[in-house]
Amino acid sequence: MSFSTFKSANKLITGQSALQYLVQAIEQFKVQKPLIVTDQGVVKSGTIQYVLDLLTVEYSIFDAVKPEPELEQVQECIDVYHAQQCDAVLAVGGGSALDIAKCVASLAGQVGDIHEFVGTDKIKGRDIPLIVIPTTSGTGSEVTNIAILSDTANQMKQGIVSDFLLPDVAIVSPIMSVSCPASVTAASGVDALVHALEAYISLNHSDITDALAVQAIELIVEYLPQAYALPNNLVAREKMATASLMAGLAFGNAGVGAVHALAYPLGGKYKMPHGVSNALMLPHVLKWNVIGCAERLSHIATILKLNKGQNHQENAESLVEFLHKFSEQLNIPAGLRSFGIHESDIPALAAEAIKVERLLKNNPRQLSITDIEAIYFEAY
Repeated sequence: MSFSTFKSANKLITGQSALQYLVQAIEQFKVQKPLIVTDQGVVKSGTIQYVLDLLTVEYSIFDAVKPEPELEQVQECIDVYHAQQCDAVLAVGGGSALDIAKCVASLAGQVGDIHEFVGTDKIKGRDIPLIVIPTTSGTGSEVTNIAILSDTANQMKQGIVSDFLLPDVAIVSPIMSVSCPASVTAASGVDALVHALEAYISLNHSDITDALAVQAIELIVEYLPQAYALPNNLVAREKMATASLMAGLAFGNAGVGAVHALAYPLGGKYKMPHGVSNALMLPHVLKWNVIGCAERLSHIATILKLNKGQNHQENAESLVEFLHKFSEQLNIPAGLRSFGIHESDIPALAAEAIKVERLLKNNPRQLSITDIEAIYFEAY
């Protein structure tokens, strides 16, 4: 008998007034001094003030999270947590801040080097309250049991996977993403689209993840351009926050595949933003995947009214064509060459990507290193 499991944050709070729940969460966990984990962008934009205005307890702030943080930054943040004698972790930011915070809450009480926890189920427990408030609509980190960080020694993105990374409370408010730069809105939004699409064609998909993925795809295609064009459109922001959350729930349980596997080396070696690398690789990988999941991709094409008839192959190909144009409309850079990557770098990229077995095993088409090289060349 086969079975599937479904994981999420313990409690999800959504809507335009969702942020007010933070007061209750602080009281519920009897927090006396949280460590706020964030980044300079959130601080300089003033977005952090929405959170600070609600706090009536003492707090400390770690605001040095990098856009693509390294594993070592987890330890740096843990040191601050202990030095400031904090008793909870409150993440306010994009996926990077949330991932660092998830690791800090889970590892501050553990013994061992951060590198020892890379992989699946290496963390033994967590007794530190963890509350997360995303400021972007894309990563879905608020509801997933994974943190993706850069391994500088290997120039590769690495995943720490554990159910102890799942937050106690995730507060998803559209107000928190209004000040998000247009380029980040676009890249993170397409990142959410990648999550939903890869979850839908994952070999581990289920009826539950399918429903979440399909709804997320519909919302993103309709509302991401609106949020990008008019940042203060709270309806579009709320729809994107919901879509990102749903995509996170979908891929957090179904898994992602080759798009992410091929994106990891781009972020690790060339510091390409995660959302951008996913957006760049998405249509090229899907083109290769069509043969293994034409009917499912055709279903998405039909939902988006891109279908050209009854031929699944043709409908799937129309979806791939649409995704090229969708990223172009959002001014997301296309082509590896635009990031200073040389064709001679591609074999090394493929050699790294083929190692990401945790994700490649979910992909609807088995890819060889030769296939991966060919995909990179097509994306060049």
